Amino acid sequence: MNAALPEYYNFAHDVMERWATERSDDLALWWVAEQGDAEQKISFGELGRALRQAAAFLAARGIRRGDRVMVVLQRIPAWWTAVLGLIRLGAVPIPGTPLLTGKDLAYRFAVASVRAIITDEAGAAKVGAFDGLRILVGGELPGWVNFERGVQQADEQPPYEPSRSHDPGMLYFTSGTTGDAKMVLHTQVSYGLAHRITGGDWLDLGPRDMIWALADTGWGKTAWSNLFGPWLMGAAVFTLDMRGKFNPELVLQTLARFPITVFCSPATALRLLVRKDLAACRFPHLRHCVSAGEALNPPVYEAWKQATGLDIYEGYGQTETVLMVGNFRKTRRPIRPGAMGQAAPGYDLAIVDEDGRELPDGQAGQLAIRVVPQRPLGFFQEYWRNPEEMAARFVGPWYLTGDTARRDADGYFWFVGRADDVINSSSYRIGPGEVESALLEHPAVLESAAIGVPEELRGEVVKAFIVLREGYAASDQLKHEIQAHCKRVTAPYKYPRLIEFVDALPKTVSGKIRRTELRARERLRQQTAATD
Repeated sequence: MNAALPEYYNFAHDVMERWATERSDDLALWWVAEQGDAEQKISFGELGRALRQAAAFLAARGIRRGDRVMVVLQRIPAWWTAVLGLIRLGAVPIPGTPLLTGKDLAYRFAVASVRAIITDEAGAAKVGAFDGLRILVGGELPGWVNFERGVQQADEQPPYEPSRSHDPGMLYFTSGTTGDAKMVLHTQVSYGLAHRITGGDWLDLGPRDMIWALADTGWGKTAWSNLFGPWLMGAAVFTLDMRGKFNPELVLQTLARFPITVFCSPATALRLLVRKDLAACRFPHLRHCVSAGEALNPPVYEAWKQATGLDIYEGYGQTETVLMVGNFRKTRRPIRPGAMGQAAPGYDLAIVDEDGRELPDGQAGQLAIRVVPQRPLGFFQEYWRNPEEMAARFVGPWYLTGDTARRDADGYFWFVGRADDVINSSSYRIGPGEVESALLEHPAVLESAAIGVPEELRGEVVKAFIVLREGYAASDQLKHEIQAHCKRVTAPYKYPRLIEFVDALPKTVSGKIRRTELRARERLRQQTAATD
């Protein structure tokens, strides 16, 4: 790590409470209900007081420095208050998407030794056996402590114990190639300070800006564009409490109605937005647009640019990092539609082969980050409690991202695909092992393999190849039953939209499923269909 880093650092105390003092009346968070019938504007002063009270409340309930606490909430102000209160206290927030099932939660409780969960009534209904503290937002339930009342009654000026820069700061679960989700651990400084790269260089934010990022509270992208990035730069965060199916008309109406200056959207959403009559829309305050989470197609970029006059500055990073590749307004380097951009400040990137040897420009290989002799600021601490993953992802001086790309002679990086089997569907990263594990719980399934197949709207969709047990016959009805089963036992975004029943799965001599062969078959099938 950088020797110049401060010995002590805590984002909630050192950034948010400073803004609360210096810019007490300035807008920090503007929340709007999905139906537009309610809204709440929260100043930095109000947010500073709320996060201190949240920290005091949590401490009074026994939460201590280093304790892991799950936060599973919709896009509501309590999410920000809870996360910031935990950070100030030195506890470790574990954000989780509200789409998690009871099984997903139980797994996280166990492997992360979770001390408490903060959720709403919908989340509480999924919590089964759990020995930790249960904190409820927006209601009353037996065995649960009410969050709002606890915060309101807590000390407004609780004592503060400084956090060391390298103390655990935030923990995320992210999909792996096999098995269950793995834990990505960030330190206090790696996220809380390094997102200046994200907020300043890529999002181009300042104190007069207000950003709206279409990100689920359970994903790292919310930390990027709805928390650390904007507030490091003193900007305001806008959030629309959207639930259920994505509504492109509502998004366009919101951009037209509110003084949003910076808009951050995944490519999946942009593909839906450009299908609407953008020529009839006016966004009087919007000046800067960015996209991340999946590759942005040049036609989508061109359609948005033609209708709005605004470029889309694509960026790339992972749960394990802050922004590491991007297009930046300040450099005035031209955007090349389809390219992820150039290396972010502080990141030494290369394209390498499987042995960690650098490849020449123009040749595809795995995108890697140099971590020796020094890790870049914003790089994660470790895959917590997972030495196997640590050993697999570090080769010589490089960390292997798991993504294949190529770099052109001018230093622009172009995404090619996943180097492993992780599926990227509508910006959700889905491990095939998670899907296959859910499928095997159905009595009809003997074996299964899940892959991602290209799809225009979502980028990829999950396709499952299934070998049935004796006594079961392939049918459309069985497909629907298996899909419904998957939605019940795992997060709904993971279910296979496509299912193909097969007699056998291709395997290596050691018995491992060859998903690469299944993907190759699927590509050939699609190419053949396109030429017919």
